[in-house]
Amino acid sequence: MTEASIHQTKLNDITNWGIRAAIGVIFIVQGSGKFGPGFINMLENMGLPVEMQIPIALAEVISGILLIVGVLTRISASLIAIIMLGAIFYVKQASNLTGNGGYALDLVILACALVVIAAGPGRISLAHIIKKLPRCLH
Repeated sequence: MTEASIHQTKLNDITNWGIRAAIGVIFIVQGSGKFGPGFINMLENMGLPVEMQIPIALAEVISGILLIVGVLTRISASLIAIIMLGAIFYVKQASNLTGNGGYALDLVILACALVVIAAGPGRISLAHIIKKLPRCLH
């Protein structure tokens, strides 16, 4: 897949990495917390099988790591977008944008994930570095 053609400037590169890093850190921290018993209780209360704990936690942590380093960014951002849609519509039931149980921050993270999907990994990424290696090293 090719990257979207966004102005190739240092500021855009830094901004792209900043968005990826912010989402990545959020999901590493959030996903890590889902390995504990509290998340199992939440799953049970929502009527979801407790066997979903590990796949959900791993999806968040691994996607976060991949976004930060810039590998499989579109796939990782797509997975995060799906997770955020689940958070907005299933967990919070899109009941109120702000306030207790609001989904405003979830919507912002969803929008950032969509930007990453559209823009790709950018030049500050392991994917870009690998792409620039001489053919004999691939």
